[in-house]
Amino acid sequence: MSTDSVHSLVTGGAGFIGSHLVDRLLAEGHRVTVIDNYSTGRPENLVHQKGNPRLAVHQQDINDRDAIRPLFEGVDRVFHLAALADIVPSIQNATDYHHANVDGTFAVLEAARHAGVKRFVYAASSSCYGIPDVYPTPEAAPKRPMYPYALTKMVGEEYVMHWGQCYGLPVVALRLFNVYGPRSRTSGTYGAVFGVFLAQKLAGKPYTIVGDGSQSRDFTFVTDVADAFFTASASDVAQVVMNVGSGGHYSVNRLVELLGGESIHIPKRPGEPDVTFADTSRIEALLGWTAKVSLEDGVKAILDNIEYWREAPVWTPATIADATRDWFKYLGENTEGGRA
Repeated sequence: MSTDSVHSLVTGGAGFIGSHLVDRLLAEGHRVTVIDNYSTGRPENLVHQKGNPRLAVHQQDINDRDAIRPLFEGVDRVFHLAALADIVPSIQNATDYHHANVDGTFAVLEAARHAGVKRFVYAASSSCYGIPDVYPTPEAAPKRPMYPYALTKMVGEEYVMHWGQCYGLPVVALRLFNVYGPRSRTSGTYGAVFGVFLAQKLAGKPYTIVGDGSQSRDFTFVTDVADAFFTASASDVAQVVMNVGSGGHYSVNRLVELLGGESIHIPKRPGEPDVTFADTSRIEALLGWTAKVSLEDGVKAILDNIEYWREAPVWTPATIADATRDWFKYLGENTEGGRA
């Protein structure tokens, strides 16, 4: 099948990662259908593709099964990225997260199965590992989701793999580690560190470093992640889960150094790992995929595009403290054996 005859569908295609994946698919000559209800995605993320005859965008909720099912007809590859994200909101609104991330995944799987799609790639989350025992963390590590968002993404992954086992749907799940890059979200009650820092940089505020800043994260640039999705979809590999990471890990202090500016420190939050670091040997062996963008080059790309976030909310120690209050309470009631 030539790439210009491939029809791909991306749920959450107006989101941060989804929009970069759409760009990649269109660059490869695919015809692309996007489903997004804009709960976290933004129409602006695809405005540069406006008028592209190979792109169709549908504002629709994936849980509206009757509405989305016709959109899967004739689709070859499905990329399921639509989800609610963030920690604290998932604690406050567990029902909404289950509906979006579990029920929504079921609805997309069923639409894909009935349409006879040839490939199904799911955006899984490394948050399923909780606080791992081993670094770099392999796919076989125990799963210890620490909050409802992590749990719902893990359950969604289980549905995906079961649909592959039971119905023969050719599925792949990619467990993503700390994705960053242009178009990343700066809003949300508990944003990722890049989003928080970008909002603060734009507002001329100091960066709020949690703890002493020595904790490290497997920061993975978004175009590398889009490449992993595309490579997985173009392969014959199926019924497998793979980590997607940068091949290294970097301290928050190093990130602040690259971004430039003043910083202050706020108390460390319980239940968060000191390190996230993906063992990527499986995806390297099965797909020949490795990340290409260094943290230095990735941060430069963000700074070159920083005006994109001009309307970002300002994050202060007070707003972060407000956002994490429920997180402390939740961990106090739900952790075992002092793992927090």
